[in-house]
Amino acid sequence: MFDGMASEVERLTWDLVAIESVNPDLVASGSGEANIGTFVADWFTNAGFEVEIVEPIKGRPSVVGTVRGSGGGRSLMLNAHMDTVGAGGMKDPFKPVSRDGRIYGRGALDMKGSLAASMVAAKKVRGLGLAGDVIVAAVADEEVASFGTSAVIERFRTDAAIVTEPTQLRLCRAHKGFVWLEVETQGVAAHGSRPDDGVDAIGRMGRILTGLVNLDRRLRLGAGHRLLGRGSVHGSLIEGGQEWSTYPARCAVKIERRTIPGENGATALKEMEALIEIAREDMPNLKASARVVLERAPSELAADHPVELAVAQAAREALGRDAEAIGVAYWMDMALTNAAGIPTVAFGPSGEGEHADVEWVDIVSLEACVEVYVRAAKSLCGKTD
Repeated sequence: MFDGMASEVERLTWDLVAIESVNPDLVASGSGEANIGTFVADWFTNAGFEVEIVEPIKGRPSVVGTVRGSGGGRSLMLNAHMDTVGAGGMKDPFKPVSRDGRIYGRGALDMKGSLAASMVAAKKVRGLGLAGDVIVAAVADEEVASFGTSAVIERFRTDAAIVTEPTQLRLCRAHKGFVWLEVETQGVAAHGSRPDDGVDAIGRMGRILTGLVNLDRRLRLGAGHRLLGRGSVHGSLIEGGQEWSTYPARCAVKIERRTIPGENGATALKEMEALIEIAREDMPNLKASARVVLERAPSELAADHPVELAVAQAAREALGRDAEAIGVAYWMDMALTNAAGIPTVAFGPSGEGEHADVEWVDIVSLEACVEVYVRAAKSLCGKTD
């Protein structure tokens, strides 16, 4: 339990961590966002925000709280997700503990601390007399399909956004994307004693898998991106065959291609089709195909964009130093907002243990985030006379 001297953002983070909100598409027993959404909506109401619920899937709400400006200024969205991954091997994952300047518990870093910082910052903004609106989007389902942010930005369009994912108090303006693909080879089922009749689909995948390893090697030797480095590719899952004594009629490999700006699902599919054509040089009768299953685009905001400059200045003032500009290898909802024409960077607190068995967020960094978000709102949303 926290002591009586705890800051508002510490107390709020503690309250949010105590609400189990595991994404049910990851863990069937997970409660999802209904309970935490009710808590956030009530908090917004008590703080004097305008509150709207966006719920494209019943029982999986996103909650949007708006601090309305006087009019004529730019608007800012602070985006944070309410869902978490499963608790894994954590002991008492939803009984938060404040110790040694940290809050421990599932979701403390990813990303209930960030949500709390966004909520407290917007509350502080209410008394500043800004011209533009500041909204907090507490979204559902970021850990799986991001239908929360997708639905929110259909209804709420702002002039700028900060995705408050944990960045260790660094300014993130780029992240990688990914493409999930499936490559399938076809054979002919036959009894294992009849090699003249059977065609081994698993064996025919071998040449393609060798090509996959070589493709990854070539990608790692490429020019790359200044903040994100190089793309990569790997096999993730493989399946095929039905029993020991039968030639397999089908083999399928599921592949993940991590992408940088300039790479996408179409280019990744062409790479897989090229591997199949190379394999056909040795096996002219090879029957094989490739398809894209899911694509999430990489994202980048220009270094001199006004949103990036405003957040960088806010961080400089709040931290007393320049925030390091970074790119990250993982995907986040920033790609959705940028693609929708809402210029977005990411900035969030410090800590460790996203998706791990020990997860914590640094309390001082949460307080710094509150200050950065308030200063960014003042810069971006303007102040009336």
